This record gives sequence, structure tokens and C-alpha cells, in this order.
Amino acid sequence: MSDDSTRPIIIKRKKVVAGGAHGGAWKIAYADFVTAMMAFFLLMWLLGSTAKGDLEGIADYFNNPMKVSMSGGSGAGDATSILKGGGQDLTRQAGQVKRGDVEAKSTTFSKEAQLEFRRKEQERLENLKAEIEKMIEQSPQLAQFKKQLLLDITSEGLRIQIVDEQNRPMFDSGGDSVKPYTRELLRQIGLALNGVSNRISLAGHTDAAPFVGGVGGFSNWELSANRANASRRELVAGGMDAHKILRVVGLGSTLLFDKNDPLNPVNRRISIVVLNQRTEKAILNEEGGPDDAEIEDALPPVLKLPATANGRAG
Repeated sequence: MSDDSTRPIIIKRKKVVAGGAHGGAWKIAYADFVTAMMAFFLLMWLLGSTAKGDLEGIADYFNNPMKVSMSGGSGAGDATSILKGGGQDLTRQAGQVKRGDVEAKSTTFSKEAQLEFRRKEQERLENLKAEIEKMIEQSPQLAQFKKQLLLDITSEGLRIQIVDEQNRPMFDSGGDSVKPYTRELLRQIGLALNGVSNRISLAGHTDAAPFVGGVGGFSNWELSANRANASRRELVAGGMDAHKILRVVGLGSTLLFDKNDPLNPVNRRISIVVLNQRTEKAILNEEGGPDDAEIEDALPPVLKLPATANGRAG
């Protein structure tokens, strides 16, 4: 009888090695290689079909990308740029618009639009003038002031002047208290002016009679400004939007209506101007064109004056 316990135990270990021809790693590497070669081919083709100036622009971009990004680059907006704005062929200009052409068309359109806007604005001011004249004719209360109302179209817009008469002043002598009939007239005008979108300028004028108190005291400057401001309050009380008032000016006796007779009562007047857009922009310093600059130079300065008045001689 054999003793199995004395036999040696033999363990065999088999090493399994995967066949190299059956793995898939090489396929991924080959695909990456083909993709890289295709990208390299496209890059060489693009560089070969790109002009020398564009190549320099590309080089500038990589040397200083911030500078080129801020300035648009050498080939920005150009049909010779490698980044085209449209079209089927990289060498064609379809889809591209030159900057000079855009500016020229924009300028032409802007001028035409401005001319059309000014024509319509002039028409609106003419209609407003006719409306105010009709309002005066149809109102028994206002018809009596027809001789004291002067309406005309100026380079600034529609100007409405209310002048004094010898026996019918607009304000108390030497003061800014509005007469009852003047108050009615101003409120009717304020209601009519609220129907247009234009801004309003107010100017007060006096005659050349000196004011008691001397040059250093209360003078025609303060008086004219106070009367202009009193007229502003009546226009607003009549229904005009207070934000439509752009300027209130006191001009004293610097711009006489009757230069041959500085003491003529017509020199004491209130001038209401419905401003056109060009004059409004010139006042607000929003535009610096030649026409606006000429208008702005002709405008008198805005004066900030006291609000009290008394003791005017004459």
C-alpha cells in the first residue's frame, strides 16, 4: 500500500500573454496621428493662400494680442483677411463691407435724416404759429392784445414777443408783478405751447431808462430777469410742463426792439422762443458742428439774478 502523503505536490502556473495583434490601443494612436496630419495640411494650405500683409498681421497678433484686439488688427474688416465675412470662396469679397463705405453711407443718411427732421420741425413751428394766431383771433379776451403780440420764425425757432404799450404795461412799474390781462395771455400761450415737444427759452427785456440805485444796486438786469421768471411761472400755471423750460435769461436793455428810441415802451418785452433742435443742442453743448457753434456764439449768457425788485424810475 502506497503512502500518498509522501508524494510531492506540484503546482503549475500558466502565464497568459495577450496577443499584440489583437489589441486596440494602436488604433487610437493612429487616429490621433491622422487628425494631426490633416490639421497640419489645412494650416499649410491656409498659410500658402494668405497674402503677405495678412501673415504679418497674424504675427503681430501673436506678438501683441491686446494691441491688435483694440485696434482691429491688420486684416480686420478687409476682404483679404483669412477670416472672411461670408461667401463661398476665401478669396472673394462677398459679405465684406469696407469701413469707408459704411461711414460714407452713414454720413449721407445722417445728413438726409437731419434735413428731413428740420423740414418737419419747421413745419410744426409754422403750424404752432398759425394756431396761436388763430387762438388770439377767436378769443375776445386775447384779441385786444393783438398789437402787443409779435410772432416770427427765427434761426432759433418760433419767437413770441409780448411788448408793452404806453397805456397797457405787462408789469407794475419797476416791479415783476404780472398784470391780470398779462397773466391771462401768458397762461393761454402756455397751454398752447404744451402741445409741442420742443423746449422753451424765456428772455426779459427793459428799456434804457436807468434804475434808481446805481450800477452796483438793483438794476435793469435784475428787473428783466425777475420779469422773465414771473412769466415762466404763469406759463406753467397755464398748463405747460415745467421741464420744458430750458433757459430763463435777463437781458436788461442790451437788445432794444426800437434802437432809435431806447425809451420806447415796446423795448419792455418778454421773448418766448420755442427752440428748434439745433439751438437746443447748442445750448446744452451736446453738438459741436459749425452751424451749432455759430448759434451758440450768438446766444447771450444765462444770468443768475436776485428775485426782488423795487423803485424803478420812470
